[in-house]
Amino acid sequence: MNARSKLRVAGVAVALVMIAACASSKRDPNLGSKSLEATIVERQYDPPGSGGASYAGSGNYYLLFETREGDATAHYRFRVTQQQYIRFTEGTHVLLFIEDNNLRDIRRIP
Repeated sequence: MNARSKLRVAGVAVALVMIAACASSKRDPNLGSKSLEATIVERQYDPPGSGGASYAGSGNYYLLFETREGDATAHYRFRVTQQQYIRFTEGTHVLLFIEDNNLRDIRRIP
C-alpha cells in the first residue's frame, strides 16, 4: 500500500469514529425553541460596577419568571433591556419565546 492509500484509509477511519461519537452523544434538552406562558415574579437590577455590569454602562436588568412545565414549576431568570424591565412588572402574565435557552421575545398575554 502506498502513502496515498494509507492516508485515505486513515481519513475514512477518523470519519467513521467521529460519526459514531456524534450518533451516541445525548442531546441537550435545553436546546431548540419553545414558547412558555409565565408570570413575572421578580425584577432585579444590578447597578453599574456590580454583578458583571460595567462602570460605564447603565447596569444590568433581569426579569425572573415562573412557569409550569409538565407537573413541575420552573423558574427562569433572563437579562432584559431597560425598556422591557420598565414595561413588565411583577404579576404580569407573559408569553416567553426561548431559543437554545436564550430569551428571544416577551409578549404580554391580555
